[in-house]
Amino acid sequence: MPIEELVHKSSFDFSDQSYTICIYRRAEGYTAMTAFSSKDMIINDGGDVQSLLEKHRRLLPLAIISRQMLPEKNTN
Repeated sequence: MPIEELVHKSSFDFSDQSYTICIYRRAEGYTAMTAFSSKDMIINDGGDVQSLLEKHRRLLPLAIISRQMLPEKNTN
């Protein structure tokens, strides 16, 4: 059995953008993940897919808004 197995994939539309939610089954339970970039993601753990998906969807707008509030980095 793989270390983690993708068991759910859906999109979440917020603020004119679509974000992918992936839920993986792991030995310890389930993990939901949404990546904003290769170095920035939100991860939540839970005991079952349905309650984890509800939790992740409830917290995702806060994660998105908090990233929108960050000042842009100066690349000069």
